[in-house]
Amino acid sequence: MATLEDKTIVEDFSAPTHKDHSQDAAAELLKQRLLVKHEELDVDKYFRALVKLEGSDLHMKVGRPPMIRVRNELRPLNRPPIDAEEMMDLLLPMMNERNKKIFYEDGGADFAYTVDVDGVTWRFRVNLLQQMGKIGMVSRRVNNKIPDFKGLFLPQSLEGLCLHDQGMILLAGVTGSGKSTTIASMLNYINQRERVHILTLEDPIEFVFTEEKAVINQREIGMDVKDFKIGMKHAVREDPDIMLVGEMRDEETFMTAIHAAETGHLVFGTIHASTSPSTIGRILDLFQEEMHGAIRSALAFNMKGIVAQKLLRSIKPGVARVPTVEIMLFTAMIRKLVLESQDSKLSDAIRIGAADGMQDFTMSLKQLIDDGLIDRPTAFEVAPNPDALKMALKGINVSQPGII
Repeated sequence: MATLEDKTIVEDFSAPTHKDHSQDAAAELLKQRLLVKHEELDVDKYFRALVKLEGSDLHMKVGRPPMIRVRNELRPLNRPPIDAEEMMDLLLPMMNERNKKIFYEDGGADFAYTVDVDGVTWRFRVNLLQQMGKIGMVSRRVNNKIPDFKGLFLPQSLEGLCLHDQGMILLAGVTGSGKSTTIASMLNYINQRERVHILTLEDPIEFVFTEEKAVINQREIGMDVKDFKIGMKHAVREDPDIMLVGEMRDEETFMTAIHAAETGHLVFGTIHASTSPSTIGRILDLFQEEMHGAIRSALAFNMKGIVAQKLLRSIKPGVARVPTVEIMLFTAMIRKLVLESQDSKLSDAIRIGAADGMQDFTMSLKQLIDDGLIDRPTAFEVAPNPDALKMALKGINVSQPGII
């Protein structure tokens, strides 16, 4: 008889099953595409150099040696510049027939690429492009290691957001603000704690998770699924407990995500907004004005938190950059303000809600200075309210009670 032990189902699947030996041609082609492993290529040595030098990006341009971005600076590899013919010999073999067709039709192609480095398979997001009639490449290394909250210098209160079993959590910020890294850290925190199914839709995949307690499926737009619309349509039928839906870039993506949150899923996403309060307006901009009331209601009752962040250069030895983080949790006060369209009061509500785990950028910048992670000129350069930061550094509390 089957037993249930530590939530692991044990069952005998050894009985033979009937198999239809008629092989559909399309299925065989799909099988070949999914199982294909590329042969060793000359360009692989530059990807290995990228990994060994702990760089983030590899740039290849005709007339220049390969360039690797290390600690946010592009540095040339020790070899002569690459001419146009050699560049074609290096880069064209990376593409399969589908990507070649896209490249010739669109002038560029995006795809994933893998290289073994000392027994470890590393994954790269590749963009091949044409510029001034010549082929070139920019490739991003997909991280195998996901740092934890402490390693990223993130506030402890983010752990509380990971404990929800349903609702929506958004990470706000501009491109390059570290949103994807923070979400990866949050998802990995869940992976280490809970036996759940985590499903991601990403463009591109920036971190590869190692399964611990969770089952994790990562789908890349353009490689595993055509677009977010189709990916989200499939996602709700794939029994996820937790979903990452990438960027909230249009009405349809947001509506599908909020519906998933309403129906018992915990949904993570990113959005381009500079602060947590301004994210409300950014979401509303996706919709016609007559829908704003309904969207505010959906946000108030399903959003668990909005985290906005920016990356700053650190002064601590061995630490390149640290995030300054604003956290808006959807407490009763925040929900009331959102429902009543009083977005201008959200910033004050965040300051008042410090005891609940909320913080604004001023509080975050002060903490980073106190911890010796950034210097004062850097903090004042990005501070939304320099006067408030100046008072905070003097120990003056600028909270404004009684705003409701």
